[in-house]
Amino acid sequence: MKMEQWTRAIIGTFVLISVGLGYFYHRYWYFFTAFIGINLLQSAFTKWCLLEDILEKFGVDKKC
Repeated sequence: MKMEQWTRAIIGTFVLISVGLGYFYHRYWYFFTAFIGINLLQSAFTKWCLLEDILEKFGVDKKC
């Protein structure tokens, strides 16, 4: 898998987990969902994503 695929998979997993935790355990977990959304929004404007930097250090290929 390439960088974009890893990023989408990890972010999607985080969103699903945080929504589930918010529904079943405590509503404050929804703040984690909001945090993920804010990071996605800022990365759209700044073209910088921390997760991509982390994945790059693990050796994930950036492009095809």
